[in-house]
Amino acid sequence: MSIGEMLAATVPMARTLNLEFVETGRDRAVVALPDQGDFHNHVGGPHAGAMFTLGESASGAIVLAAFGDQLSRAVPLAVRAEIAYRKLAMGAVTATATLGRPAAEVVAELDAGERPEFPVAIEIRRADGAVTGEMTVVWTLRPNG
Repeated sequence: MSIGEMLAATVPMARTLNLEFVETGRDRAVVALPDQGDFHNHVGGPHAGAMFTLGESASGAIVLAAFGDQLSRAVPLAVRAEIAYRKLAMGAVTATATLGRPAAEVVAELDAGERPEFPVAIEIRRADGAVTGEMTVVWTLRPNG
């Protein structure tokens, strides 16, 4: 099962929004939100809440890709998030997530008995390439037990 399939199977909101997991790797994750009238706002573009969920889902995909091998000893949890809506989004939008710290550094902190935190940066773009939103989700790996 791919990371996108796993997220779609285990996160009902990702299924509800029909998110498309285009790319899910350790270096970046790309997730698309199709243009769907049921999730439009008052001006006909994707609702802010749908774009937030898109960005958070992209961040979750890269976290699972980068730290999936740590799931037996730690649970990834979002700690906080911030989003800025930069331009009007219309039509389909795509979120691209990148890790803000090297994965090896985060795992070293986990190995040292710490609860590491690390940012994931997300850009949300419309089809013409314009950045419509920027988001940061700070994650942690909470050790089991």
